[in-house]
Amino acid sequence: MKKLKAIIDDLPFPYRGSHLTNRDIKDIKIDSRDVQPNDLFVCISGYTVDGHDFVKQAVDKGAVAIIAEKTLAIDTIPVIYVRDTKRVLSYLASYFYDHPSNDLHLIGITGTNGKTSVSYLLDEIFTLAMKKTAVIGTIQMKIAENTYPIANTTPEPTYLQKSFKQMVDVNIDHCMMEVSSHALELGRVNGCDFDLAIFTNLSQDHLDFHETMDDYLKAKLRLFYQLGNRYQQSRPKYAVINGDDRYANDFAHASSQPVITYGLTDSSDVYADQIQFSANGTTFDLHTLKGSTEIKTDLIGKFNVYNMLAAASAAQLSGVALSTIKQGLEQSKGVRGRFETVKGDHPFGIIIDYAHTPDSLENVLATIQSFAQAKIYLVIGCGGDRDRTKRPLMAAIGEKYADFTILTSDNPRSEDPLEIIRDMREGMKSNRYKIEIDRKQAIKDAVSLAESNDIILIAGKGHETYQIIGDQTIHFDDYQVALQAVSEGR
Repeated sequence: MKKLKAIIDDLPFPYRGSHLTNRDIKDIKIDSRDVQPNDLFVCISGYTVDGHDFVKQAVDKGAVAIIAEKTLAIDTIPVIYVRDTKRVLSYLASYFYDHPSNDLHLIGITGTNGKTSVSYLLDEIFTLAMKKTAVIGTIQMKIAENTYPIANTTPEPTYLQKSFKQMVDVNIDHCMMEVSSHALELGRVNGCDFDLAIFTNLSQDHLDFHETMDDYLKAKLRLFYQLGNRYQQSRPKYAVINGDDRYANDFAHASSQPVITYGLTDSSDVYADQIQFSANGTTFDLHTLKGSTEIKTDLIGKFNVYNMLAAASAAQLSGVALSTIKQGLEQSKGVRGRFETVKGDHPFGIIIDYAHTPDSLENVLATIQSFAQAKIYLVIGCGGDRDRTKRPLMAAIGEKYADFTILTSDNPRSEDPLEIIRDMREGMKSNRYKIEIDRKQAIKDAVSLAESNDIILIAGKGHETYQIIGDQTIHFDDYQVALQAVSEGR
């Protein structure tokens, strides 16, 4: 708990206020529904709602002070007016929780694909190194052995800083955080003291939000700018960059800190060669800053080699021995919903993957094609209220690699699922597909078509256990639906 006067006096932003009595502040909230007595309510203008419209509800629930951009008809409690509440919120949240990221080894991971996999590879490696870890990302937030659901890949500042404080209180050593382009653009991670920034790759995604690839790139680059200019021997910072990506130089130029690159040739600082893929795993020689070793892993595909290179680079820069890195990479079974095989004795393969961008879908399908012995069946949809331009690209990639594609629903949200599929169909030139709006039936159809040694890829949702149709969120798990379809089909 902090005093309102102390909070205001610490603000490095221009402000004006009224009725500035010195109240006790218990917490900071941006959702009026969550306000409790003695909270400070910050009005944030969002894409669908404006916090300024819910001030009365916040006051009725016990808010004792307001921070706003727009003039409010409130004269019963202190109101502090600032130019940009989003920017002020990030600073306030860090201040209120005593700047907790300063006391963590914080690794930020950004890129279109691979963020979750790299996060959990690092989690496994650091755990083997006897370190206490935390992970924040698409699937969940994990602090030591406890897990918590989160609404966004990168949470809003108050939740984020409060979580960092919780980590500090239980002596977490390393926190791996997926940093989305949305979070960077909206300033959610302003004030986070990153020790390492990792760039995985960049391909088309989120153009409904950023509008152009240039805007998307600029948002991602912010993470590397935020590593800062200061060199500190006691706490060195590094930029870890996929040297094979077309945007590698942009990210290298964005950081003043030492840059370490990884890739598939010796032009990178950390690299893999002698790579061999099979249906059962991957082997390669890993060359690091401090020696080389052979890796034999159950993880399949070139994209997983890149993920392992990123994790190995970051772990070594964080002081982990190469022998421990090797052990972590070799024992990893991957992340739920990322190239996950549906277990069972069915005579064909079923793979669940989160691939929801053209690049990630092509990576997964190309990997499957490299070891497939028979036909490849693809079940794929695209999300509603999201980038429409990638829909025909996704379908075209499906047609390129799969023998047969079933176009279905993903999370249609407010859009008509059939309209989404029509957009996808524009990218297809053959008739090797069918349309089945019902995703459950689409998976059943794929299972009914598959024969011995065929492979079914169910793409787009991965770990998700829900489907958003209209304003309803219903339970839906691709893995469980596939298991059920196999069971009913036997």
